[in-house]
Amino acid sequence: MHKALRQQFNANFTAQKYEAFQHTMHTAFGEAVTFRLAETPIFVPQYLKQRLLQGVKDICSVITQPDFAAKSAAAIPPHLNVPNEDPHTVFLQLDFGICEGKDGTLSPQLIEMQGFPSLYYFQHLLAESYRKHFDIPSDWSHLFNGLSNEGYIDLLREVIVGDSKPENTILLEVEPEKQNTRIDFWGSQKYLGIKVLCLSKIKKEGRDLYYIDDNGKKVAIERIYNRIIFDELEKRNDLPREWNMLDEVNAQWVGHPNWFFRISKHSLPFMKSDFVPETHFLSELKSIPVDLENWVLKPLFSFSGQGVQINVTPQDVAAVDDPTNYILQRKVKYVPAIETLDPTDPVKCEIRMMILWNPGWPEPRLVNNLVRLSKGEMVGVRYNKGKDWVGASVGFFEP
Repeated sequence: MHKALRQQFNANFTAQKYEAFQHTMHTAFGEAVTFRLAETPIFVPQYLKQRLLQGVKDICSVITQPDFAAKSAAAIPPHLNVPNEDPHTVFLQLDFGICEGKDGTLSPQLIEMQGFPSLYYFQHLLAESYRKHFDIPSDWSHLFNGLSNEGYIDLLREVIVGDSKPENTILLEVEPEKQNTRIDFWGSQKYLGIKVLCLSKIKKEGRDLYYIDDNGKKVAIERIYNRIIFDELEKRNDLPREWNMLDEVNAQWVGHPNWFFRISKHSLPFMKSDFVPETHFLSELKSIPVDLENWVLKPLFSFSGQGVQINVTPQDVAAVDDPTNYILQRKVKYVPAIETLDPTDPVKCEIRMMILWNPGWPEPRLVNNLVRLSKGEMVGVRYNKGKDWVGASVGFFEP
């Protein structure tokens, strides 16, 4: 992307630096990372930064409208509608593929969006580890809106713990020790002092929730930093639990589960921007596009690209049992814009813009970013097996 910094980074890259970087990443939070760490960050030039910021602004302008709640209501499955919903999401993730724009320069195109937490602590560690082991210009930052490292951590504490004590705040997951993204849980625990708990460990008395600490003491739960994805929870009938997450309780959600559904692929057809590909609910299409090869078929509720069909045929569309749960999105072409040590083997990338919106704030705040590098047809582990210069990364943005 930024040619001069890319050439400088590649010229100074060594396997020894990468090994030292990996060691830092695998030890900082007490456990090794379970997914691949890319050899490089990306360096985002000013013009692309401004396009990403405009894309974020365009999308947030829709989500902050008073009618968004009504538009997104149909996204919540009736049997998974959790009470005491917040008026807006607390967490927002916008995934932009870096594509070729109309003028031949790079253009971000929205691929996915989530009203759900992301790897807020892992990404911060990742950026600081690149900075520790490689030569990253001090005025290029992975953070936004003038945030310092300390300010970023303080902001996350304000959002997640709030006025409660850390021991009364929990990170909630299903068997967190088995989750692929658990490294971020341990980061949250390290920085905030909160308890990471499986749903099976939650105790309930009336409307009160609590857990038993390491000393056998009953500890009240006041705030729930939710990392459970309901799609996965529904498959776990084997998981013992006293609380089914649908009962009203005397605890505050930090990231209410309903927003996972409200802000999702279901929201894409509502977004109108130069940085959002044309998207339609399959059920609302009067006819199948004649250029179907230029579209992608996606289930509304899936995770990590599951069920996405890139090379769509009329037979694929006809085979969909419930068109209300699918969208057609105009296909975009990722540009292999990141030069590697092998000039014939560049890398594509996707940039997630990571946003917070605490209750009481007038608008969402962009705080951090997440980058995934890929040489495969899609961004994802199964498309990049055995490849180098791919995997988890972060962007440093031109000041």
